[in-house]
Amino acid sequence: MGEVLATFSCWFANGFSFSFWSSSGHAICRGGTQRPCYKIVYLHNVVRRVGFKEALQACRRDGGDLVSIETQSEQKLIEKMIGSFSASDGDFWIGLRRESDPDNSTECPNLYSWSDGSLSTFRNWYADEPSCGSEVCVVMYHQPSAPAGDGGPYMFQWNDDSCSMKNNFICKYPQAATETFTPTSPEEPIPEVATNKTFKEAKEPVWSLAYFLIPSIPVLLLLVVITAIFSFWLYAKRQVTIWGKA
Repeated sequence: MGEVLATFSCWFANGFSFSFWSSSGHAICRGGTQRPCYKIVYLHNVVRRVGFKEALQACRRDGGDLVSIETQSEQKLIEKMIGSFSASDGDFWIGLRRESDPDNSTECPNLYSWSDGSLSTFRNWYADEPSCGSEVCVVMYHQPSAPAGDGGPYMFQWNDDSCSMKNNFICKYPQAATETFTPTSPEEPIPEVATNKTFKEAKEPVWSLAYFLIPSIPVLLLLVVITAIFSFWLYAKRQVTIWGKA
């Protein structure tokens, strides 16, 4: 099958998730009943990671945007997503960016905005961040092997960084995603692995069936119990009739 270059993990707001490993891009975040949904793009090969602009283009090409994290609960959900697969060191671009330079350091934290237009003021900065200066784009730390700093482990807090740094990224989809996705820059797309079925053809019917069957399990169990009780009642009634005639 060749080298595994990227891990994609798709999560819906209701906690349902699936993930797959591929060296090609596929449409995901489809078939869910709740929005938003999210896509974690973790690139195993560090040389194939992308800058902020390329990550933003990739998400928008797929019908989404770089993730806006609007609440503490959404932050925790994304931490759960990343923790669902064994990712090594590698930060993740999120959709927060500073559009202008501050006149002073105290003004700096108020100049950041979300690329998808969200007005949320929720922030999860690491200690002493943002440092500002030439660092205007924002990553979510993911450095499990790094020694802890003054703000604790470098895990999931936010840090302003140079927009040209190469990182993984997280997309967010408030509406249904489109059918194509290429997780690298247009100049160097990830090569596609030949398969007999597309991801959509192979997976979508299974997940659609699961959405119907899983909620129906309690009802089916109730029907089985009712059927068993009714059958026993008929059997007992028949036995009483037989004994009466005898």
